[in-house]
Amino acid sequence: MSHFPDTDHLRVLIANQRPRRLDQVTTIVASLGHEVIARSIEVEDVAGLTARERPDIALVGLGESSQHALDLIDQIVREAACPVIAILETDDRKFINEAAKRGIFAYIADGEAEQLQSSIDIVLRRFAEFQNLEGAFARRALIERAKGILMERHDIDEQQAFELLRTHSRSRNRKLTDIASAIIDGRQLLPGPLKQPSS
Repeated sequence: MSHFPDTDHLRVLIANQRPRRLDQVTTIVASLGHEVIARSIEVEDVAGLTARERPDIALVGLGESSQHALDLIDQIVREAACPVIAILETDDRKFINEAAKRGIFAYIADGEAEQLQSSIDIVLRRFAEFQNLEGAFARRALIERAKGILMERHDIDEQQAFELLRTHSRSRNRKLTDIASAIIDGRQLLPGPLKQPSS
């Protein structure tokens, strides 16, 4: 289960090319009771800030250059640390489309506090669901790899490999994914095929 932060007090990263807008959004975020842990104007700074500060949410404003804002979004999403909300002064469909491709979770067309808090609440729930789904896919991939190793080692079919995993998991009272990880890790420690001596 993913960590769902307390939406009454969040750690927020704000990125905007315009210093005046950066100040306005900071004031709104603080008025909602959240902590602004980092503010950035430069694209090259934002990835490091995101990695170091691990914000709960990031707010990216559209400044003079839509490419600049998209680059900020790219950097934050690449760190995969938190969801991103784009804050626009006007409804810019082209920018919203591009930002969506880069992974924003929501946008708002003005910076009203009430609307921002509602967007934050929704986005954090969606992000938690996204992380849970991502985790489920990762767990499934792990189990599939372990089944493949067992099928190869024991010359058995997929169902038999899964039963072997499940039986071992129950008898050891450990999670299926822990057993699958152990099988994968153990395989990496095994030597490769023995070389036949040359005659």
